[in-house]
Formats: sequence, C-alpha cells, structure tokens
Amino acid sequence: MGTNSYAQAGVDTAAGDLAVELMKASIKATHSPEVLGGVGGFAGLFDVSFLKNFDRPLLATSTDGVGTKVAIAQALDKHDTIGQDLVGMVVDDIVVCGARPLFMTDYIACGKVVPERIASIVAGIARACAETGTALVGGETAEHPGLLGPDDYDVAGAAVGAVEADNLLGAERVTNGDVVIAMASSGLHSNGYSLVRHILAKKKIAMTDTSADLGGVVGEILLEPTRLYTSPLVSLLANDEVGPTVHALSHVTGGGIAANLARVLPQGSWVEVDRSTWNPPAVFRVLADMAGDTLESTEGTWNLGIGMFGVVRADAASAVIAALAAQGIPSWVAGMVSVSPRDVSGFEQGAKGVDGGAVRLVGAYGG
Repeated sequence: MGTNSYAQAGVDTAAGDLAVELMKASIKATHSPEVLGGVGGFAGLFDVSFLKNFDRPLLATSTDGVGTKVAIAQALDKHDTIGQDLVGMVVDDIVVCGARPLFMTDYIACGKVVPERIASIVAGIARACAETGTALVGGETAEHPGLLGPDDYDVAGAAVGAVEADNLLGAERVTNGDVVIAMASSGLHSNGYSLVRHILAKKKIAMTDTSADLGGVVGEILLEPTRLYTSPLVSLLANDEVGPTVHALSHVTGGGIAANLARVLPQGSWVEVDRSTWNPPAVFRVLADMAGDTLESTEGTWNLGIGMFGVVRADAASAVIAALAAQGIPSWVAGMVSVSPRDVSGFEQGAKGVDGGAVRLVGAYGG
C-alpha cells in the first residue's frame, strides 16, 4: 500500500494537525502556572503541590457528554457554544461535592476532521474552562470515517477537582429544617434534546425555521448555552460566613428535578418543591404546548428553569440568595427539608443507584 493509504481510507492526519494549530491559543488561555508543558503531549501535566497544604485532600472526578444537542449545532453549522455545554455538564458536577475544579480533558469523535469546525468546538470548551477556573490540559480528536458521517461528531470530557475532606458537601450534612434554594437555569442546558427533536419532527419544524412563539430561529434558541455555576459556587463556598451554611448541592441534569434533588438528601427525609415559586421560561411552555403535554409531564426530562439546587441552613437562606445574586445567579427558596413521618408514596426516592430522600413537586407553576 502507498504512503497515502490512510488518507485513502478517509483519515486526514494533516487536517488533524491543522486543527491543533488553530486551537492552540484558546487552550493556552486556560493554563495557570500549575500546567506543565504545552499542547500536544501524550498526557497533560498539572502541578498539585498545593495539596500538601490540605489536611486530607480528596480528588473529585466527573465525565459526561452533551448528548443530542450536538445535532442542533450540526443542523445550524454553529459549533462555538456546544463546548460550554460540555464544560457545564462535567465541571458543575464536580463543584456539587464542594470541590474546586483543577483541569479537564476533552474528546471529539467525528466523521471527517474539518479543522475550523474542530477549533470552534474547542474554543467554546476553552472559554468555559477559563470562566470556571479549569485548565484544559489535553484532548483528542478522532476521525471515524464510515462510522460517522462527514459532518457528524460527538463530544465528551472529563475533569478533576479537589476538596478538603472536612469541607465535603452531601446528604450527611443535611438536617431537618434546611431550606432548598433553586438556582435559575439558562434554558434547556444539555438534557432532554431527544424529546425536543421528536416534538419538532412531528410538527415538521426545522431548526432553521423562525418561530414567533420561541422568539427567533428555532435552533438558535435551542442552542442557548448551559449556565455555568462553578465559579459563583466556589466563591460562595469560600466565604467564611456563608460557605459553611451550604450543606449540599444538586446539579439538575438527566432524570429531572425531583430525582436529582433526592440524590443529595438523607434517607428518611423529604421535600416538597413548590412550583408556584418560579415561572418556567417560555421555551419549556412552547415545547410542551407543541407536544400537547403539560409542564408537569416533563419534570422528569427537562429542568424547567432550575439548573442547580442548594440545601442550606434555614437562617442563612437570605444571605445565600444575596451572594448568588451578586454573582449573577438568580435563586429563590423552593422548599424545606423535613424528617417528620409521612407517606412518601408518589414521591421520587433517589436515583442513579443512590438511596436518598424523597422529593415531589406540588402546586401550580407561577406566571
């Protein structure tokens, strides 16, 4: 076989090299002094000497992807926001336990390497990494001709953070009477897009169509990037007065509202989340109306306007809400933790292998 046989098989290593050159600057912008070496090594290196100052350092790690939201980006040929969704799905899972993210790696599988497209995706990842204080220390772009179409791709990533053991958040800290604070999402974030695409397909609505109900081009509305909670929460937790009052955090992703909150509550506890405390954004109402469904029927799929929960000491709720507002995160009291005996049939009780508390949504939505 000739020297160009790999190219004849559909893999263009030169395009891969050009993609790396195009993304170098955005990656380097995320590097702190702790990052050793440059772009292109077999492994990323990160100096963790500062962990010697911890009494008992714990490493936290998370991995995730963006799911079928990438199909929206591909339909619009707009790839510069999907990276923020990836970072949000990964890094905001790390801060939930009280950890500060340190570094992240990404993986892009595609049918054909288009250098400018790959660089656009990575630039979005890098911008979000910089916003969350996370170093992007490595990644991989894999070309899979014959498995993926020329314009198809998927993205995934993994990150590592660190937390002092005494500062670890979770159900063990949650007590009777704690207040549940809901933090506003920016929209759909990165969950439930298979349902979204199913609804639009049945209505024969294209991503490039303009919708008066949605207020713009359908795909552009649906590409609204995931809100990043990491930096505001890291700042909140570092506040000597307010930080210790935060007992648990829950990232509202796959599984919906009740199930994700239940994961961070102790067994035997329960919460009723009051729907009247917020007004779900229009995108959720419009999509539910298109499907002929109620908002309530989508609570296990979409976040409906809540991207993160905080479970905090009751007397500190106002201070936590004010601190979050100062960091640009609207939040509100949505419920209270109770351990009083009651029938919890009809409640969501834990999820993803966690035997947590019980949660259900009650009342009618605001607005």
